[in-house]
Amino acid sequence: MPFTAPKGTYDVLPPDSAWFLAVRDALVAPARRAGYGYLETPAFEETGLFERGVGESTDVVTKEMYTFADKGGRSLTLRPEGTASVVRAVTEHGLERGQLPVKVFYAGPMFRYERPQSGRFRQFQQVGVEALGLDDPALDAEIVALAVHAFAELGLTEVRLLLNSIGDGACRPAYVEQLRQFLRTVSAELDPDTRQRVELNSLRVLDDKRPEVQERLADAPLITDHLCPGCQEHYDAVRGHLGDLGIVWTETPRLVRGLDYYRRTTFELQHAGLGAQSAVGGGGRYDGLSEDIGGPPLPGIGWALGIERTLLALDAEGVRPAVPARCQVFVVPLGAEAKRAALRLADDLRGRGVAADLAYGNRGLKGAMKAADRSGASYAVVLGDRDLAAGVGQLKDLTSGKQHAVALADIGAEIACRLGGQP
Repeated sequence: MPFTAPKGTYDVLPPDSAWFLAVRDALVAPARRAGYGYLETPAFEETGLFERGVGESTDVVTKEMYTFADKGGRSLTLRPEGTASVVRAVTEHGLERGQLPVKVFYAGPMFRYERPQSGRFRQFQQVGVEALGLDDPALDAEIVALAVHAFAELGLTEVRLLLNSIGDGACRPAYVEQLRQFLRTVSAELDPDTRQRVELNSLRVLDDKRPEVQERLADAPLITDHLCPGCQEHYDAVRGHLGDLGIVWTETPRLVRGLDYYRRTTFELQHAGLGAQSAVGGGGRYDGLSEDIGGPPLPGIGWALGIERTLLALDAEGVRPAVPARCQVFVVPLGAEAKRAALRLADDLRGRGVAADLAYGNRGLKGAMKAADRSGASYAVVLGDRDLAAGVGQLKDLTSGKQHAVALADIGAEIACRLGGQP
């Protein structure tokens, strides 16, 4: 029996891979314009990085990580998220000793052992941005705005920004204890796993999307009523900057994220067309993460956006991003000598920035022109023995059907000019 892709994974195949690449590139485009540089980390790290960084009581660490021992007996884990790896890389290489903030973006696969469902896979693709080294509310606003702009530039109109502050080490412990006391009063109405989560990490209960749990949280205390003066001032400044940028958000005082490293500013982006699993991305501030993994004090904020979820959102709105043409010119050789000339012409066109392909396999004219139509090309160039003897090629506009002879010495430049390439 032939092999198939492992459960919870998928292959990215042409022609749909063109949409995948277009979405990936579009999501990071605003960040690149804002001075963020590309950073790539290994697909696996020491397991302790995620245990200490993400949080030992989180579902990611306790239930979802792909962990294995290598041949040297070291415990390694396929990265379940990107931020801990980025902070490790920044501090390992001393980037924080240069200009601040350190602004980076990344793109690549993450791995979590989850139940596969629409838009959720065990290997999934994310893009993310991180800004490290400064605790500046204006930087928080920039990060949030970059995510909002990324979705807007893709043409999505139904993405909603949820915003909250979850405090810091000065004010959150007292709130968490008050929340735990409240949850204990309703624990009899919660399932055993949730009751255990109440004791281990009460904030995670707020992140439970099940309606029966949310119903029990109706009277739970709100973190925004317990922020210390420093956190309140920071949150007010973030919202002020977002207002200056024209960013619209929904105040969501029970919003938390599923990872332990978040502090203060927390946000999520949801799409109305995706049902219960509506999140397309999210992030927040993670001051303290660097110290948790053995690094220097290094405040930071960032986000991750899911490519698969974004593709579903585009489908829900009937929107497709622009993609580069796979083929603009299709060259049709008729004969052995014509094939040699066709190869030279296609190579010349590609060098001028024109996407070019040709008919392989010694097809006849009728079959080759069908291939030209299927390629999506705007033009075809037919080369036969008589054309070569006359030093011309037959340039055909595949939209209008018009055809005329062009000197072989000039045909590359003429096509490039028509298509906006290099003459």
